[in-house]
Amino acid sequence: MGLFNVTHPAFFLLTGIPGLESSQIWLAGPLCVMYAVALGGNAVILQAVRVEPSLHEPMYYFLSLLSFSDVAMSMATLPTVLRTFCLNARNIDFHACLIQMFLIHSFSMMESGILLAMSFDRYVAICDPLRYATVLTNEVIAGMGLVVIARSFITLFPLPFLFKRLPTCRSNVLSHSYCLHPDMMKLACADITINSIYGLFVLISTFGMDLLCIFLSYVLILRSVMAIASREERLKALNTCVSHILAVLAFYVPMIGVSTVHRFGKNAPRYIHVLLSNVYLFVPPVLNPLIYSAKTKEIRRAIVRMFHRIKM
Repeated sequence: MGLFNVTHPAFFLLTGIPGLESSQIWLAGPLCVMYAVALGGNAVILQAVRVEPSLHEPMYYFLSLLSFSDVAMSMATLPTVLRTFCLNARNIDFHACLIQMFLIHSFSMMESGILLAMSFDRYVAICDPLRYATVLTNEVIAGMGLVVIARSFITLFPLPFLFKRLPTCRSNVLSHSYCLHPDMMKLACADITINSIYGLFVLISTFGMDLLCIFLSYVLILRSVMAIASREERLKALNTCVSHILAVLAFYVPMIGVSTVHRFGKNAPRYIHVLLSNVYLFVPPVLNPLIYSAKTKEIRRAIVRMFHRIKM
C-alpha cells in the first residue's frame, strides 16, 4: 500500500457558530468590516511606505513586511470564512483545505519572524544608535526578510504530507470556519504521534524561540533605557517601542490561547474554540494598522500626505 493510499473524505465541513447557524448571516456585516479594515489598513501602510521617502527606513520596511503578512493571512482565510458565515456554504475540498492549512500556518510563522526582526531593529536603535544605519542596511533587511519567508515555507512544507498519510474516518466536520492542523488531526483514525511531535517541535523551535528572543531583546532595551540620565529621554526611547509591544501582544496572546485550548481544552465548550479561533484570525491583521497609525506620527503624517496628493 502506498504512503498516501489511505481513506480521505472528498471534502470537509467548516463550522461557524455551533447552534446559531440560522443567525450567522447577521455576522456578515461585522466580518466584512473587519476584513475591510485588515485589507484596507494594511494596504494603505504598504503604499505609504512605498511612496513616502520619509518612511524609507529600516523600521518602516519591517512594518511593510508585517502588513504584507497580515494581508496574505486575510486573503488566505477570507473565502471560507465569508462563505461559511454569509452563505452557510460549509464545504471545502480536501486538497483546498490542506493548502489553506499550510498557508495559514506559514503566514502566521512569517509574522512571528517579522516581529522578532522588528525587536532587533528596536534593540539596535536604542542600544547602539550610532551604528543603526550601518548595521541595518537595505541588504541586511532584505536578507532578514528572505530568511523569515524561507523559514516559514521550508519548516511547514512537510505538514500537508504528514496529514495526508493519515486515514480520516471519524468525521469530516471541522471546528472552525477555516482549516488548522490541530483541528484536522482530531478527525484522523490512526496514530497521530508523529504529527503531534512535529507540531510541538515547530511551535517551540519557531514561535517559542521567537517570543523568547523578543523578550530578551526588551530586557536589554530596558537595561539600556534605565541607564539614560534624563527621565524625558527615557520615556521618549520607550515610546518608540510601544507600537511593537502592542503588536507582539496582539499576535501572541490569541495564538497561545488557541494552542492551549486545542491541546488541553478538549472538554471546553465549542463556542470557546470558535471564539478564540476567530480572535486569533482577526485581531492581528485588524489591530496592527490601527496601532501603528495611532501611535506612530510619521505613519499618520505620511498617510495624510498621501491622501492629500490623491485629492489634488
